[in-house]
Amino acid sequence: MTTQPGGEVTEPVRDEPSRAIVVALPRELVPYARSPLRWRPGCGVTVLGADLDTLPAMLAAIVSAQRSIVLETYILVADETGDRFKAALIERAKAGVQVRLLYDAVGSFGLAESWIAGLRAAGVEAVCWNPIATWRRKYRLSHRDHRKILVIDDRLAFTGGINLSNDYASKAEGGKGWHDIHCKVTGPIVFDLARTFRRTWLRAGGAHYPPVPATATAPPGDGPSYVRLLDNTRVRARGTIRRAYLHAIRAARSAVWIQNAYFLPDRGLRRALGRAARRGVDVRVMVPGRSDVRLVEWASLYALKWLARAGVKVLRWRGPMMHAKTATVDEAWSTIGSYNFDAQSRFSNLEVNVEILDPETALTLAKNFETVAMTCDPFDESAWHHLPWWRKALAWLSYRLRRFL
Repeated sequence: MTTQPGGEVTEPVRDEPSRAIVVALPRELVPYARSPLRWRPGCGVTVLGADLDTLPAMLAAIVSAQRSIVLETYILVADETGDRFKAALIERAKAGVQVRLLYDAVGSFGLAESWIAGLRAAGVEAVCWNPIATWRRKYRLSHRDHRKILVIDDRLAFTGGINLSNDYASKAEGGKGWHDIHCKVTGPIVFDLARTFRRTWLRAGGAHYPPVPATATAPPGDGPSYVRLLDNTRVRARGTIRRAYLHAIRAARSAVWIQNAYFLPDRGLRRALGRAARRGVDVRVMVPGRSDVRLVEWASLYALKWLARAGVKVLRWRGPMMHAKTATVDEAWSTIGSYNFDAQSRFSNLEVNVEILDPETALTLAKNFETVAMTCDPFDESAWHHLPWWRKALAWLSYRLRRFL
């Protein structure tokens, strides 16, 4: 048994995924749910952007923590943004809050050990996922932890595409102003995110700690959203997020709007998008106009040419970098997370998305899409034909390397 704050004694609960839970979904939303299992009713979802909302909201949540903080990120940089999070975590650790930090070795490459040592000295437990050690047996450099999860006191959580660096801070705060989408969630889905963090933490060699309560016994929330966690921790679940996308696209009747930072969809996804466009669905795909990974940008052009020919409306953002990974279908189904339409997300990286059934959340994402679309350039067959020959050649060559991007 364990004693909770306030003296309440509870029985320990096994850390299981509670896959047998079946929730009765509203009839109009059923077609968009690939599976009836593990949907969490009564959740609240707040859509956040990288410009002004997310980082301050996360910092405020950390400052409010009373019992525990778990933070998982792909990129952690010792810049102004990273230092703000470091100071907040240290302050909470010194106040007696249990703080656990999990960061990726490649995403956070260059992060000084002395910077992490300052966190550990204050009582923060910090673990690096898959440290670079090519001499180890069965070492895989490409197996990265690409997730972004923050859970506060097992009562609220954040997830999405935003890492902890100045790239994601607004220009008003001295950052680069990358466009990205995150979300804050409340209700039973928080326990699923906390459980997912714990599994990865233990796999990375973090110290054992008691599991969070099973979602099946969590008090129901009062939010309007049905939310399901999509993660690919287990080998047999590698295609979970992709299959959810495919199902929603195939179920679409009016609109499929996607924002994706590294857009190299496989043949099955391209066909699903093309078929949706041909049956009259308004299919739009937003990608960076200039990517921080130029090979992906060039390879993506080759795939976008095919989609444009199939009737998909392609938009290329003119800002510094479009890093979001979201989708909304028919103002009913939506998803926010870390999953890209590339080989790394499909085969190698640990990813997490939340799948949401809620017209209000879908409408919010659709409005965000329309706002950002005003700063995009369309890309169609004509735009492809007007590219110089060497750009087309680079696109063709980069696309041949898509399995490694």
